[in-house]
Amino acid sequence: MTESGRRRIGVIGAGWVSEYHLPAWRKQSARAEVVAIADPSSEARTARSRPFGILRNYASAQDMLTEEVLDAVDICAPREAHVELVRLAATKGIDILCQKPLAPDYDQAVALVAGLPSSIRLMVHENWRFRAYYRRLKAWLQEGFAGEIRQVQFEFFSSGMIADTEGNRPALIRQPFFRRQQRLLVMEVMIHHLDTLRYLLGEMELVAARLERSNDDIIAEDVAAIVLRRLDDGVIVTVNANLAVHGAPPAPRDHLRIFGTQATLELNGNRLSAKGNVARVEEFDADAVYQGAYDATIAHFLDGLDGRAAMETVPDDNLKTLALVEEIYRLSRFDPECKPR
Repeated sequence: MTESGRRRIGVIGAGWVSEYHLPAWRKQSARAEVVAIADPSSEARTARSRPFGILRNYASAQDMLTEEVLDAVDICAPREAHVELVRLAATKGIDILCQKPLAPDYDQAVALVAGLPSSIRLMVHENWRFRAYYRRLKAWLQEGFAGEIRQVQFEFFSSGMIADTEGNRPALIRQPFFRRQQRLLVMEVMIHHLDTLRYLLGEMELVAARLERSNDDIIAEDVAAIVLRRLDDGVIVTVNANLAVHGAPPAPRDHLRIFGTQATLELNGNRLSAKGNVARVEEFDADAVYQGAYDATIAHFLDGLDGRAAMETVPDDNLKTLALVEEIYRLSRFDPECKPR
């Protein structure tokens, strides 16, 4: 720790997601300080280190971990590097926050967790469940607003994969790495929603899954239809996601409806409502919710390290989400070689 008692943090990865991690760390400046950042791109390192006053940057995580005395690392690198980087940090005996997913697939994640020393505290940065409207919705469920849940429907639609008049697809402009992902919609995006549904509703099993690809500019799936069943009572949860929906906005919005015996709870974008025996409406600021989820996740990680809270997204919990993801790919039998429909 620093002389002031703050934890010394090293960030691994200076790509687009670090733009949201670093403001969250800055808000925790009383408890932690980012003292170094590592990324192969000198341009990316400079772009992140200068605005946030990070004095030292390195071309590799190995160099940073060799030269710096750190208390924890925040891994913001692409998912293909997560296993190697978690193992590398573990050899230094430091605590780890790792962006989701923990590994590119379930088996690699299981092997990674099994090989970690018991002394290492590892939390997966799965921030969707920390969005303010989902935390409020969880409270409503715990207060019994819905009554007994009968059905759950979730939709996530976007036109981002539909080409404009110049042939550009907005989703690929915002996140160009989508082009080369071997697993796209479910592993990169829907993993958030599966984790959040588990957080809200409890454990589920997969009933059916179908995945499709809408265009030849990507390798993997961008359309998903999923049916889940809650384990404790058999309630059916349907999930439909599609990034190539005509008439939908380019930026997707969560639309979740929980139909209960006492009320319908609905999240539609940034508007949360309860209709029935209980009537509530709350509006949330989109930008504040987005950054706030990163802020809350990193604050929760530090709370866990400080003994103030039990970490929610520890490996044992996150593996349950990854198991659902893996089963979706297995059951859907998605073949990237098939022509788009």
